Amino acid sequence: MPDDHTILDRPKIERQAGNKIDRAEWDVRVKLAAAYRLVDYYGWTEQIYGHLTARVPGPDNHFLINPWGLNYDEVTASNLVKIDVEGNVIGNDEHPVNFAGFIIHSAVHMTRSEENHVVMHTHTRAGMAIAAIKEGLLPISMFATVFHNRIGYHEYEGASLYPDERERIVKSLGPHKAMILKNHGLMAVGRTVQECFLRLYRLERACQVQLDAAAAGTLDLLSPVIADQSSADLDSYQGMQPTAEGEIEFAALMRKLDKIDDSYRF
Repeated sequence: MPDDHTILDRPKIERQAGNKIDRAEWDVRVKLAAAYRLVDYYGWTEQIYGHLTARVPGPDNHFLINPWGLNYDEVTASNLVKIDVEGNVIGNDEHPVNFAGFIIHSAVHMTRSEENHVVMHTHTRAGMAIAAIKEGLLPISMFATVFHNRIGYHEYEGASLYPDERERIVKSLGPHKAMILKNHGLMAVGRTVQECFLRLYRLERACQVQLDAAAAGTLDLLSPVIADQSSADLDSYQGMQPTAEGEIEFAALMRKLDKIDDSYRF
């Protein structure tokens, strides 16, 4: 694909890529590329580090990851790299991948979970700060209650370079859909890119609010009863929506991206 394609060329490029790649995979690619652009939009990047991955639809245990060395605003549907759970690149992709990112994400993908098809891991200032305190995430805001008794914690073992850590990452996550990697950062999982991104957004926002509140005064923790009720109510509210979790929010965010730069789609 040429680097200097024009707006008029883009529909043609999309059709060409779609013909080479299964439509279900292409849809995941577009949404995952959008998620990378949104992480950049919100300022959650740590240079080129951190990764968002998604399992490729189909029988093979393959997943998509960003090309090592690219900025998040350079990630597109077509340049995402397909790899297996051993880190082998599938196809003729010339881009390398980050081994440390592969370790953390393959830990979840290798379980072949029916629920956790997408993994998002960030090194944000707020996320790393909460990961660095003993108290962890506290029930002091609405978004924080989403994770009340529903978040895992993984002890820091260094820069995630050893495959044997994968088993411990999965154990630390347990039945939860989010995890704080202590002294490291945040992680969220989900069935779809949309669901996982919404969960990551709420976790990041909960961390930001906790830091701001702690800097302003004494934290006012919600009681376990109220935190549990809030968590259940938010689940119930989501269940009443006509779309799957995260879909309506993510569609709105994609429209925002399209007004700024729609190159992630190609």
